[in-house]
Amino acid sequence: MEQQTRNLNRWLMLIASTSILLCTGAIYAFSVFAGPLSAAKNWSMSEVMTAFAINSAVGPIPMILGGFLTDRGLAKWSSVLGGLLFGLGFFLTGYVTSPLMLYVTYGLLSGFGQGLAYSGCLSNTIKLFPDKKGLASGIITAGMGGAAIISAPIGNHLIERFDVLYAFQILGCTYIAVVIVASFFIKVAPANYQPQGWTQAHSQQNAPVVNKNWQQMLQTPYFYLIFFMLGTGAFSGLMIASNASSIGQNMFGLSSVAAAFYVSLYSLSNCAGRVVWGTVSDKLGRNRTLDIIFSVIILAFMAFLFIPTQAGFAIGIIALGLCFGGVMGVFPPMVMENYGPIHQGVNYGIIFVGYSSAAFFAPKLTADILVNNNGSYTYAFYIAIAVAFVGLALNMIYKFTKQRQSNN
Repeated sequence: MEQQTRNLNRWLMLIASTSILLCTGAIYAFSVFAGPLSAAKNWSMSEVMTAFAINSAVGPIPMILGGFLTDRGLAKWSSVLGGLLFGLGFFLTGYVTSPLMLYVTYGLLSGFGQGLAYSGCLSNTIKLFPDKKGLASGIITAGMGGAAIISAPIGNHLIERFDVLYAFQILGCTYIAVVIVASFFIKVAPANYQPQGWTQAHSQQNAPVVNKNWQQMLQTPYFYLIFFMLGTGAFSGLMIASNASSIGQNMFGLSSVAAAFYVSLYSLSNCAGRVVWGTVSDKLGRNRTLDIIFSVIILAFMAFLFIPTQAGFAIGIIALGLCFGGVMGVFPPMVMENYGPIHQGVNYGIIFVGYSSAAFFAPKLTADILVNNNGSYTYAFYIAIAVAFVGLALNMIYKFTKQRQSNN
């Protein structure tokens, strides 16, 4: 075990795992492909977007399966097989001839591969950084969140120069190649890994580590608090991610070009927030960081409501992007600190259902409010503020419960 630890380069593994998620995160650039695919195949946008909905809906299943494999020493299988399935699904989408085929290739195959790779890469890598769990989680999730920044312009260039089906084929082959190269550098994290010169006592998150499996996790009150905090934290980010362009045009009078710029700015903020808040949480603690994140979310929506100018929109977009990224970077180490590293894969996969629930409700609720209020998102903003207050309250209950436990 000592020899294995000495030969392990955890930073190289972090880079390799992030590279795989930079491929699978391309799923979030689907809006670049949806319109051209609809036009090329003469399918309705509703038929095309159903593929993206299927992709999102299957997420919790491979997340939990990938966690199961990771917890049994098969993290490399989960990461690499997931990445290859994603690339294969992307490649085969370049040959679809019916919406049903699209649902199988892009929806099921790529969606399953994405969840499998995300679970394996994330859970395995943060086990190598007990001293910097927030930073490692932030970098890993930034790969997923920021992938569209790279894949969207490349995909658009390929579509303009060739066609949308060829773009899927080329990108699918590229993703498979990247995953194969990265696979040579991914190893299974040793049990109870500690970097040289570091011990648990030196950590800011210095509570005793108790490993619990998913059945034991479900019996703790913290599970339900963390589950719903993740859902409330992700709610606002998912609301904005699916409606940023429309909000900018309908409520702030932006042109489609200007609105598209702010969509990219939101993605950049989301990517940066995962690293920034993850690092901050290593210093301040997860709960203090979440207090700040939920408070900033509330202030960001207040900016939307009471600064009806492009400046107000910019403030809100940047702040909400940073906070959405922060939520995704803070919760993986929070789960590990409560339930230990041994069962992190399955445990986080189950808690991630809180995110998937928010992903189902937030965009649909926002779209319904838009239709029923003449293009205004005002009521949606008030709902998002209320949800953020619920998150703050849950975090306070969590801290109070933790404090009582430590006193006893």
